[in-house]
Amino acid sequence: MKAQSLTQRWSPQALRLFLAGLLLAAAGMFALTAFAQGMPHHGPGPAGHGMFFGPLGDRGLDHMLDSVNATDAQRTQIKQIAQQAAADLKALHQQGKGLHEQAVAIFTAPTVDANAAESLRQQMLAQHDQASKRMLQAMLDISRVLTPEQRQQLAQKMKQRHEMMERHMRERQQLEGK
Repeated sequence: MKAQSLTQRWSPQALRLFLAGLLLAAAGMFALTAFAQGMPHHGPGPAGHGMFFGPLGDRGLDHMLDSVNATDAQRTQIKQIAQQAAADLKALHQQGKGLHEQAVAIFTAPTVDANAAESLRQQMLAQHDQASKRMLQAMLDISRVLTPEQRQQLAQKMKQRHEMMERHMRERQQLEGK
């Protein structure tokens, strides 16, 4: 079977939605990682799993698979991909705790060392880059398991969810403005 690129397998609209979702997930991951590095994990699954996979964690994964009528074989493959990625991301999360502790030490010192802060910032960016690459790899692996039709269904559901979230944000802004 001849290998196809993403642009050959996905419509331009689906690819844009997928990439927009990926960028949104990465941005959220950065914010949540910075906020939650020192926080205890609550809920099912390994620490960091839900934080990095959001809708692909635990119940959300099952819901997503139900929504595209995934076969049992697809469910097994995708769950294995998600579990391995979650384990890898959990290890990165643990490393991030050490970086967080270093940041606390730098910024609570009598004199803040700008060079040490910059070095730490670069280490944090490198760690976030590793997590982003791992997340992308998991998403690519999952995309290979799903059919083009299932990816289209998923893209449509992501679009609907995005529209719903935008509507809720507008409504909330209107309520807060009054």
